[in-house]
Amino acid sequence: MSDRFILLVRHGEVQGGGRFRGGHDDPLTATGWAQMRTALSREQGLDRILSSPALRCAAFARVLAGERGLSLELSSDFGERRFGDWEGLAAHQIPAEELARFWAVPAGYDPPRAEPFADFRQRVLAGWRALMGASDERTLVLTHGGVIRVILAEVLGMGDPSGILIEVPHACLTRLRVPPSPGRPSCLSHGVERLA
Repeated sequence: MSDRFILLVRHGEVQGGGRFRGGHDDPLTATGWAQMRTALSREQGLDRILSSPALRCAAFARVLAGERGLSLELSSDFGERRFGDWEGLAAHQIPAEELARFWAVPAGYDPPRAEPFADFRQRVLAGWRALMGASDERTLVLTHGGVIRVILAEVLGMGDPSGILIEVPHACLTRLRVPPSPGRPSCLSHGVERLA
């Protein structure tokens, strides 16, 4: 059995700017669509496409699946964390002391009425384990920054609080290699694709 590859891509720029979007279903901007096209322009030979159900991921995933002749599976396991009372708010709209607590201990402080971090992590890792058990050689997952941080922290053996330190800009492409058992997954690359 040969190595498998899993590509994680964060959605592009979203209408409404930077905010704790969570379950808010805002679409990509024209720039966001262009960012996604650039990020995936060199990725050929995909066998499977999975996507968060959120419009900012799924709309592009549907178009890409149609262009590549692939089926698309929407998976709530790869949906963004729900931020409760912070949904739709920009950082400057959140009380400074609450935001400071969140950044200081992101795995230990849950915004009011938010999906608890432990539940979010458990949900994402259930999706990750299912993905690890699949047989597709090259799988693309269109998802969110928080999801990618959780998966990378797991692959790299980082503690939960350290995952927040991983930068995941719009249209960030993360390539993971999954060797046959008993090998462990590894990160081949992580960042934004820049084409000349």
